[in-house]
Amino acid sequence: MFRGHRVIGVACVLSLAACAPAGTASSSPAPKATTPAPAQSPAEKGPAGVKPRKGEVRPIPRAGGLPPVISSIPTRRKVVFLTIDDGWEQDPGFVRQVRDQRIPITAFAMRDAVEAKGTPDESGGEARYVGAGKWGYFRQLRDAGVPVENHTLTHPNLRLLGHPAQRGEICGASKLIAKEIGTRPTLFRPPFGNYNTDTLRAAKSCGMSAVLLWTATVQPGGKIAYQVPDKKLRPGDILLLHFRPNLARDFRVLVNKIKRRGYELGDLQAYLQAALPR
Repeated sequence: MFRGHRVIGVACVLSLAACAPAGTASSSPAPKATTPAPAQSPAEKGPAGVKPRKGEVRPIPRAGGLPPVISSIPTRRKVVFLTIDDGWEQDPGFVRQVRDQRIPITAFAMRDAVEAKGTPDESGGEARYVGAGKWGYFRQLRDAGVPVENHTLTHPNLRLLGHPAQRGEICGASKLIAKEIGTRPTLFRPPFGNYNTDTLRAAKSCGMSAVLLWTATVQPGGKIAYQVPDKKLRPGDILLLHFRPNLARDFRVLVNKIKRRGYELGDLQAYLQAALPR
């Protein structure tokens, strides 16, 4: 097994455009349709994350027909993957960074956070943009090339729920994201990283191809909290961020830190396609 590859086998663990106001009736003639802008080439839009080389990624096995639980990508290349959860703090500066610098990230949207229902995560400081754009904010991220994936409706501890309730959380979130974003999620991140066999069964029935965990978390100030004894980045690491206050600042610090350590930012979807052969 490659160093840094931590896939939790099923057999081993039974654990997102703001709407314009509705048009009013008018006696004026309808405006002529405008010509759409020319399509941009792939080099001009979307994230520029590195793609896997042929034969670089070791296949990740599927156990018992259930979605694999993945906490890192099996590669020796110095590449890491950025993921961000929830949706509380909707800082426009973060969208600009991702779009203008073409930084590859994957967002895991949670309905109550995106719609600002409940208490926001203020661990990074005083919140300023809680629910500022709601799903419109996540459509901006989508337009910047960010995949919007599934992080449940209400962020429960899934281990405390039965299969029907877990399926309601996961399938309900996928249905909502498909409605608001236009694409149906294929990746699921369980709240708190907690899951069991019922979670995997529910995720499969809701169309999830994999359950994604992480190997390190990013704390306020851009500090990386590792889950390995040597406290270092490893090839294939998946980093977990949250939509917290000061996200744009902390994200800048994080990206610079990763690059100084000689790592590239990877296209997670491309690597998962390579690791999960059909």
